[in-house]
Amino acid sequence: MTSYERKGDRPEGGKFEAYDHVHFYVSNAKQVAAWYCLRLGFERVAYRGLETQSREVASHVVRQGKILFVFSSPLNPKETAMGRRIMIKGDAAKDVAFTVDDCRGLYKKAVARGAVSVMEPIEETDENGTVIRATIQTYGDTVHTLVERKNYKGVFLPGFVSVSAKDPLATLLPVPGLDFIDHVVGNQPDNEMTPVVNWYEKVFDFHRFWSVDDKQMHTEYSALRSIVVTDWDEGVKMPVNEPAVGKRKSQIQEYVDYHGEAGVQHIALNTDDIITCVANLRARGLDFLVAPKQYYQDVRKRLAKAPIKVKESLDKIEELSLLIDFDDKGYLLQIFTKPVEDRPTLFYEVIQRRNHFGFGAGNFKALFEAIERDQAERGNLAVGDKPVYDASNGTHKASK
Repeated sequence: MTSYERKGDRPEGGKFEAYDHVHFYVSNAKQVAAWYCLRLGFERVAYRGLETQSREVASHVVRQGKILFVFSSPLNPKETAMGRRIMIKGDAAKDVAFTVDDCRGLYKKAVARGAVSVMEPIEETDENGTVIRATIQTYGDTVHTLVERKNYKGVFLPGFVSVSAKDPLATLLPVPGLDFIDHVVGNQPDNEMTPVVNWYEKVFDFHRFWSVDDKQMHTEYSALRSIVVTDWDEGVKMPVNEPAVGKRKSQIQEYVDYHGEAGVQHIALNTDDIITCVANLRARGLDFLVAPKQYYQDVRKRLAKAPIKVKESLDKIEELSLLIDFDDKGYLLQIFTKPVEDRPTLFYEVIQRRNHFGFGAGNFKALFEAIERDQAERGNLAVGDKPVYDASNGTHKASK
């Protein structure tokens, strides 16, 4: 594992402030938005569709804390680009948007450095003010929209109407307390991670923040390499992953196979109280991966020798199947959902940080073994013998 402390002087031009929103292309936006409200505790805040004179696309916007997700579906059978993408990739993230302070300046610099333009800067105005947006292409067919909203007070964007009606189920279910997008992970085919990282460094002036290779990130069956890039202020962190050769198909390669190319694999959502958050998400019916018992025996032994003190109950951490990673300065707690769609592609991470800014390298073995068990259930892990999970010691062994 490598952490990069030197990031150089602040780049000239505009700056990135945070994730603005993630835009998904889905087959039925109304129903997907309802699922996110029911299972993850989001609330509907904005809408665009036939009733607002949007004749081609319907979009539903949901929010929790500072997290904004947008779900869009085509209305017209002749709207082929969005429909074809959904047919090929299924429901998937299309646009990872950033809030910026100078959309035109960052767009101009990016294009001058070789970025492919999808949409030149446009101004959109309504009674709430003006937004400036521009879009460029990144890995696969994913895009980044740069959103300058410092002169806008509306709930989302011009062209959307505010939605104030509450879901009657919301008052009956516990509130998770998710706060903001911590990071967004992009999976790449083998040998395409470094070119993508170089692109972020060149086009956006991002710098390398953290990395691991397959010597550190592997189990008996699969492995990966990962480099995290971030802006100068480190408000936007983008891990870029690729598979490494192993005995079986890694979860990275499984994603690429089912998505069809590079794309957004998972989105990490930060909370300040992961114990309450995950307990409430479980109560709402969200499915999470489960770590083996052996993992918590090992954690207790390692923490007994560590200089840091974990405030949360280790018994509760084990009960909820949370993973913990730590160093001599702090710790993080994290957990991963199972895929939230029929395709084994998109999933979510819930993360709480206590003065620890890594990405769970110490949890890799437990996480990947949990994922491998799910892959085996789907029939997508084995190339040859199928691994059998031994619950007595939390390990795999090859079947005969």
